[in-house]
Amino acid sequence: MVRPDPRGRLPAPASKESSLTLERGLALLQAVADAESEAPSISELAAAIGASRAAVYRLLVPLQSRGLVRREGSKVRLGLGVLRLAANVLPQLRMAAQPALRTLAEAVGATAHLTVADGTEAQAVAVVEPSWTAYHVAYRVGSRHPVHRGAAGKAIGLPPEGRQWVHSTGELQPGAFGVAAPVRGVPGLRASVGVVALEKLDGDVVGPHVVRAAQEVADALR
Repeated sequence: MVRPDPRGRLPAPASKESSLTLERGLALLQAVADAESEAPSISELAAAIGASRAAVYRLLVPLQSRGLVRREGSKVRLGLGVLRLAANVLPQLRMAAQPALRTLAEAVGATAHLTVADGTEAQAVAVVEPSWTAYHVAYRVGSRHPVHRGAAGKAIGLPPEGRQWVHSTGELQPGAFGVAAPVRGVPGLRASVGVVALEKLDGDVVGPHVVRAAQEVADALR
């Protein structure tokens, strides 16, 4: 709700110029991040975002003050402030995924998890165990495995067309069964939602539950 100031006046809407400045600042930060090896120069950044060198210098000031970038002469690199922002990503992912994972774990009676790709590895970032089973898999948050192994890893790479979920048997742990589906529609996120159990899971029954949970996680993150 927009509240008037003490004189009863409503605040003026953000100007088009302010919106353009914000968009260019974000584009500049992205251009710095996209540089794979050599730090880009001011001239290269100006060309990348379609702005003048003077505009790039102006845009760098607030980014530098927040530690998001750092200057090395005419070169620009990401700053440690980006790491501080990144450190908050996983906790927010966990919070957003918890409701869907809880529903999934209780419905299936198996340990539910959200797994995120990190380079060539897959990392479990959120885990929920069912409350009513006599026994279940204890899956540790932070566990890693190759992204091409296990249902959780394989689901991350599923193409949009074709199967909606995958299953695995004993690929990561002898006697363990997994079913997982990709989390789709969240820019920049390569992830899956799945369940793991010590008894065989009926994919035709469990698969739709997992797909639904993956969609709920995606909705919560958008």
